[in-house]
Amino acid sequence: MRIGQLLGTGRSADVYELDEQWVLRRYRVGLDARREMPVMSYLSASGYPVPRLGPLPVSAGPGDLVLQRLSGPTMLESLMSGELGGDEGSAMLVGLLAELHTVPARLSADPEDRILHLDLHPGNVMLTADGPVVIDWSNTEEGPPALDRAMTALILAQVAVDPHGPAAAGARALVDILVPLLTADDGIPARHLAAAAARRAANPTMSPAELALIGKASDLVASLSA
Repeated sequence: MRIGQLLGTGRSADVYELDEQWVLRRYRVGLDARREMPVMSYLSASGYPVPRLGPLPVSAGPGDLVLQRLSGPTMLESLMSGELGGDEGSAMLVGLLAELHTVPARLSADPEDRILHLDLHPGNVMLTADGPVVIDWSNTEEGPPALDRAMTALILAQVAVDPHGPAAAGARALVDILVPLLTADDGIPARHLAAAAARRAANPTMSPAELALIGKASDLVASLSA
């Protein structure tokens, strides 16, 4: 497997060029990517927009995934450039969550459980010529859809309440639109918001400054959900 140039980097993984069709996503922190593969295959078969999986070479490690190479900006980039408005972006996020939560769980015997992304925010949505595609399924689990909605709202609220963040004003405008839309879709119960906050607090990739914003972000989401 010939690895080409670095195309992007995130909190825990890097993405490298393989060729015109495929990229390699490689974890830097010892995470196992193999748990994501059956979930993404299942979602793809269900018609949900995820990147196609490519064949892993023999030399691949447990932190490697070969994924379809996508063309287009992230939703975050489009929001920041003004190409995508807050109303449209919020509606797209709500729609992607709602569509995801129509897919039954693969493993859970609870009929109310669904596939959850648990990190669905504008940076994890690619806007391709064929429509939005949801990337980065490293946090995926099965459970109540309200937890997924709470997590999306909380992630954006953390950006919105950061007094030193350059994207705070834009994030706040997005949160003000998004949370009422999510609340209309069966709501964000307090227990699920608390569970989302606990998960964020336990995230080892978050900085002390980010961790300090979780309480204020939770209060913002709760106030907009009331």
